[in-house]
Amino acid sequence: MKKRHVLAVAMAATAALALTACQQGSATGGDDGDTGGGEGGGEEVVNLEFQSLSDQPLAMEAVQGIVDDWNAENPNIQVELVQAGWDGIYDKLITQFNGGTAPDIIHYEAASIAPFAVDGYLADLTDLIDPAFASDVTEGIWESVTVNEEIIAYPTTLQSYMVFANVDLLEAAGVEIPSGPTMTWDELREIAQATTTDGQFGLGWGLSNPTATFMSLGLGFDGGYFEGSGSDVTIDVGEGELAVPEAIHQMTYEDASLDPVSLTQSGSEVLPAWYAGQTAMTVQGSFRVASIGTDAPEGFNWAVLPPLEGSVSADQAANPQTYSVNIDSEHVEESAQFLDFFTSTENLAALAYADALVPASTSARDALAEQTADETGWAEVLASGDSLVAPPFLTVDAYTQWKDTVATPAFQRFLADEIDSAQLQADLTDGWEQVNR
Repeated sequence: MKKRHVLAVAMAATAALALTACQQGSATGGDDGDTGGGEGGGEEVVNLEFQSLSDQPLAMEAVQGIVDDWNAENPNIQVELVQAGWDGIYDKLITQFNGGTAPDIIHYEAASIAPFAVDGYLADLTDLIDPAFASDVTEGIWESVTVNEEIIAYPTTLQSYMVFANVDLLEAAGVEIPSGPTMTWDELREIAQATTTDGQFGLGWGLSNPTATFMSLGLGFDGGYFEGSGSDVTIDVGEGELAVPEAIHQMTYEDASLDPVSLTQSGSEVLPAWYAGQTAMTVQGSFRVASIGTDAPEGFNWAVLPPLEGSVSADQAANPQTYSVNIDSEHVEESAQFLDFFTSTENLAALAYADALVPASTSARDALAEQTADETGWAEVLASGDSLVAPPFLTVDAYTQWKDTVATPAFQRFLADEIDSAQLQADLTDGWEQVNR
């Protein structure tokens, strides 16, 4: 029997997502006496409640447009869009599920929605997803939304970590802009060294909260950290797991090509120095490709470099935004029908463009590539979508607790040069044993 409770203490801090109050309401069906008009001529209307977390104006407009189009074409299945927000949403969902007021359709992200699936709150969508969409998404992305061999969400948009470069500074240093399908870490280090001068660093990297970045980019070195799933998990912090933090440490303290102040800042806090020419490159979430075009100074000449490739691959963690269906909804199949429409090539491309994210489906990426052919950086960002795979931590029960209480403080101390690699390895390993007892 599936559990019907959420372990709030164990999971309550799940990734930097969540809050904003929003109206609650139970999933509604056609039992209120409403009847369909138009082509439905008297048929009972199915009403679906769709809780969306999209909070950027363009994304909110795109979601509303998709819902409006659906409602116009489907008079007997009407979707009510309920706007929530990312802040506090995890606790809100706990309250909604425990109180029986969760919406029919639930927007979230893979790492955070998985515990609700484990506890039996989400419908199995495996046999309801349009086969065309199922075959249009890579296996690695599907794995990120699969729990106990059940697909518990439609994956939609994702981010990767990309290197953004001031083209003028690279050219002034005699650096040829990389143009291949990927770029190695050695190339990144060489460019950072070549563009470091008095008063100018080659690289600025906002790593005030480094764990997600290290866990994602570590996959390129086969650094998965965890073996197993649920509570039956062991940790292995070896060469692959330490490769990314060690590379950053070397650039900072051996090469002096990475601004040490940036390691204590957020990604957005690093951007002003990059715009001002104080750093030649910065690593950011791929979504920055949209805002840089409007936020950068007039005439700022920038580019996105090819995705970083580790010793094994260019893999990064797939943690897509997701759309799930409440298992207690009276209209699971109708909800899946709407989500098939929501994730169509045209709609998913529009949503990804509005949020400046990578679409989960290959056809949507191709459509967006055509749409953005003349826009800086999009080609490289979309290319990174080919290497997004499900990371091991998605199925680890105590991951969030370990990340917040063990990994992040340990990585921060390492980046501040307070501990060495051996101590970092010990802290990460011993800390896991403490939280996973």
